[in-house]
Amino acid sequence: MRSRVVGSIFCAALAACACVSAARAQTAQAQQPPDGRGVRESRVPLADAATAYDIGGRVAVAARLRTTPLAGAVDAPVRNVLLVVENRGGVFYNYASGWATFYDGAGVRCGEGLWKVEAFAPGESAEVDTPGLRLTCAPATWRVTALNLLTRTTDVAKPAEQAAPPTGATQATPATPAQTAATPAGGEAPMRLEINVNGKTLPLQLDNPLDVIVGKERVLIVVRRAP
Repeated sequence: MRSRVVGSIFCAALAACACVSAARAQTAQAQQPPDGRGVRESRVPLADAATAYDIGGRVAVAARLRTTPLAGAVDAPVRNVLLVVENRGGVFYNYASGWATFYDGAGVRCGEGLWKVEAFAPGESAEVDTPGLRLTCAPATWRVTALNLLTRTTDVAKPAEQAAPPTGATQATPATPAQTAATPAGGEAPMRLEINVNGKTLPLQLDNPLDVIVGKERVLIVVRRAP
């Protein structure tokens, strides 16, 4: 009888320790700063501004709806809306694009359209549309996501400032991946890459995906250095 009582007390103590550990893990997870894998663009009411993040978890773009009210249906969808997007990334984007996604009152997605803007300066706002949109409901919430955020080549390839080495000492500074990708062999000036799609010229960066709409088809283009 005594052994049963001791065993029950031991099991209760283990269960209490497990609960405390789980609570601490949840608290630590909640206190972790957002990163590129943990950030999720949240849905907001139509009257509120939506925010999109870059791959590092930093705020990149904020957007608000210019076209209101919205009332689409399956047999009469809304084909386009206007947004005002603001560059909050603190860097100059040669090309920025993303999705505006809409949800009905039950949280079911009922439409998405692609927005894009070129020569997007820090703190600048621009009015853009969403071609390809097919909104089939009267949405209650919406969100924006950043698809491509292409910075200027000079911003990407600029080397970090290094302290001068002591007199008589030689110190080799390894190149960063961005410098290696943007600077050709031989130490020449960084290459500027562009692609022309049906007369439309868009900037490119090595290993940075570019999503474009060609007709009714989405095309994902990735430029890489040949081995």
